[in-house]
Amino acid sequence: MSGDILIKFLVAAVLAGTPFLFGTVGEILSEKVGHLNLGVEGMMSLGACAGFMAGYLSDNFLVAILASAAAGMFGALIYGVLTVTFMANQNVTGLTMTIFGVGLSNFIGVFMLERSEGGTLKLPETITAQMRNINIPGLSDIPVVGELLFSYNPFVYLGLVIAVLASIYLYKTQVGLNVQAIGENPGAADAAGIEVTKWRYINILLSGAICGIGGAYCSMIINSGVWLRDSVAGLGWISVALVIFASWKPVNVIYGSFIFGALRVLKYYVPKNTYAIPTAFFDALPFLITALVLVISSMRKNKGGHIPAHLGMNYFREER
Repeated sequence: MSGDILIKFLVAAVLAGTPFLFGTVGEILSEKVGHLNLGVEGMMSLGACAGFMAGYLSDNFLVAILASAAAGMFGALIYGVLTVTFMANQNVTGLTMTIFGVGLSNFIGVFMLERSEGGTLKLPETITAQMRNINIPGLSDIPVVGELLFSYNPFVYLGLVIAVLASIYLYKTQVGLNVQAIGENPGAADAAGIEVTKWRYINILLSGAICGIGGAYCSMIINSGVWLRDSVAGLGWISVALVIFASWKPVNVIYGSFIFGALRVLKYYVPKNTYAIPTAFFDALPFLITALVLVISSMRKNKGGHIPAHLGMNYFREER
């Protein structure tokens, strides 16, 4: 692989891994308070639909981002009410959220397509221009480094900022330490005066907002500004598994998403006819590696110490 092709591959890996960055950081915030939300795919789908449609109707990138975050929060709120307030099973509720989010997103998409001219939905040039790669004077022009670090669209930089802020929030603030205490032992946290229900809701809603923005990236960037059915296409499921790969640490998600992004675009950079490997293998590779991560993590005797001890279990205050 020549130098120019290698640089293009690395840039493509960053772009392909960005939705994982949003989805995984969002899921970490939820799991840190003990809630395993398998509805990441659904929340991302809601965000994908809301972000795209808001951008399509308003021609404003900021409106699209806010709409995608609000839609993701809406899905997270449903999950939170069912699991935090009504103590519903977290796994079942998360799976239901995925079905609901994907279904509602596709339904709205079909509804809008039927009312569009030509049977297609494409973002206006106004908002497309706002999503183009940011050019940073002096930095973007640096050979090699400029292209690798300073030539991405706003979503990429927003994802990096969110990952860093999430890490600071969890590990460098008193609130973050309290949040982690809730995931480890909500009974003890409650006895110490920490408002367990309040912070569970806050983190679950933040999780949904971040996942929603990741969904908007799928519909607005990956799909080149054209509305497509099932625009998230399973990336939310990989994000859930990436939480384990990143050891529940938001900063680790940055390189984890880059690695899985590289797996997604690898087929475009492997020399053709060099190996007798079908293209379908490369399409399945991210999902195969995801399954491998889950298998290896389940076989390890030491579960890692980073996983919240109360993950997946509802908290009954009367039983403390």
